[in-house]
Amino acid sequence: MKFIEWFPFYQQIRNEFGYSTEKDQKAAEMLSQMIKRKALQLSKLQKKIEGKQVLVIGAGPSLDKNIEFIKKNKTYTKIASNGVVEILLNKKIKPDIVVSDLDGNPKYLRMAEKMGAIMVIHAHGDNMENLEKHVPKFGKVIGTTQVMPADNVYNFGGFTDGDRSVFLAEEMKAKSITLVGMDFDNAPRKFSSDKDMEIDMDLKRRKLKFAKRLLEMLAKQSRSKLVNKSATTIKGIKSL
Repeated sequence: MKFIEWFPFYQQIRNEFGYSTEKDQKAAEMLSQMIKRKALQLSKLQKKIEGKQVLVIGAGPSLDKNIEFIKKNKTYTKIASNGVVEILLNKKIKPDIVVSDLDGNPKYLRMAEKMGAIMVIHAHGDNMENLEKHVPKFGKVIGTTQVMPADNVYNFGGFTDGDRSVFLAEEMKAKSITLVGMDFDNAPRKFSSDKDMEIDMDLKRRKLKFAKRLLEMLAKQSRSKLVNKSATTIKGIKSL
């Protein structure tokens, strides 16, 4: 998705959630500087996705009944959105790509990277402290933003880690994208990393609702075959 096409949706996000474009842009520039010498070439990511069947895995309650489905489809490229990495690794499932704004458990994120996962790290105005704390601990990374791209920091579209993973797979020309555990209508799952922080569950629900709207928009123009194996019905995406 071109930035000029994405920006009106970002404006809706900014208006609804009160985010600062200036802070988001500052975070993108900061991440760009941080990964100047450790940015992974985009071609490495594209090689994992282009022409491939892809699973985008979220941490919704329906994930539990689909663990065997994930294990069975070994040839699929597995994109894990943030906190679900903790669940997958504990189930002996290795993600190929991790999309995170770094509010997941850092121990599991680093573990996934050591096992070979490509780390796609997102910068926004509210996670600059986490960027400073955790990015130096990773090896090669790809940066993303929801505002104007910067050097080695891309904007593929999307809002939350889950729907942003779908936008990324579409941009990298996946043959098919199957959504697993992407339950936008259910209460978000709590993780071990949530224990030390106050979680606004109402805000999380609002974010998931907006993410669902974005995927319904993407479904109208996606070149990839979109399939939904999650509990939430997403208009325009066929459910298995």
